[in-house]
Amino acid sequence: MFKDIRPHAPVHLLIVPREHIRSLNNLGEKDRDTIFRMIVTAKEMAEKQSIAESGYRLVFNVERGGGQVIFHLHLHLLGGW
Repeated sequence: MFKDIRPHAPVHLLIVPREHIRSLNNLGEKDRDTIFRMIVTAKEMAEKQSIAESGYRLVFNVERGGGQVIFHLHLHLLGGW
């Protein structure tokens, strides 16, 4: 987990798995635990950043047409408005 270098919200964190997965399109059955851990980590980070109660957004950008510019799966956590 780290901060986005071009934040689109007061809190904009990236949750990145260690395993290389190019995008959501490349997920397989073996990746179920990875996705679950990413979402749970995002929830925990929202709590630590004190935005869980007010609300937050989770975003996966998929492929170039969907806004993905780094081709290693990552989840955006945005909030704090």
